Amino acid sequence: MKSTVDEIRARFDNDVERFSNLQTGQSATIDAPLALELIAEAAAATTPHARRLLDVGCGAGNYTLKLLQTMPGLDVTLVDLSGPMLDRARQRVGAAGAGAIRVLQQDIRAAELGNDAFDVILAAAVLHHLRTDEEWEHVFAKLFRSLSTGGSLWIFDLVDAEIPALRDGMWRRYATYLERLKGPAYRDEVLAYVEREDTPKSLVYQLDLLQRTGFGRVEVLHKHTLFAAFGATK
Repeated sequence: MKSTVDEIRARFDNDVERFSNLQTGQSATIDAPLALELIAEAAAATTPHARRLLDVGCGAGNYTLKLLQTMPGLDVTLVDLSGPMLDRARQRVGAAGAGAIRVLQQDIRAAELGNDAFDVILAAAVLHHLRTDEEWEHVFAKLFRSLSTGGSLWIFDLVDAEIPALRDGMWRRYATYLERLKGPAYRDEVLAYVEREDTPKSLVYQLDLLQRTGFGRVEVLHKHTLFAAFGATK
């Protein structure tokens, strides 16, 4: 059985500090600092006149903070399950020069976002909590509707292998990365909560879903084994 929404929320309520480092990002994700830079650059380049930003699963606000460095004054909507995460994100984003800030403590599956409400959407390390194909299709369609024409969506996330024969090798490499980072106990801890909480889809699956949802062009910014940065324009 996978973790419930309430169980996932409880873990993140107690893990704010680990998600609050703009230099390292979330260290359990491979190439997190690079993904931060690539996504901020892509959003600024493809949507230079953006005024309204949605950060889905914002955590402590790292991705919004990175984008505000090149696009100051954005009106920001922060969505996350965790109240403590949202409190930290609001504080940091406000100090970084955001415009209006709106906070939604909700599951993205249930959140009402409206139509044409945002010029840029960021979704980092959050969509892998979706379960069924129907949930993936529902959320991607919701994000598409809420994005303005000419807007862009950028994702960084854990992804599964498209070819099953490659899956074991990719997970072994990730386990080695975690062990080298902080030792065997940390490796086991991270892999255990991934097993309990996460149901990632492959990069190919998500790129295809973006196109089927209606996005005009898709782009892969970076992929390293089980982690990928990618996005699309409307």
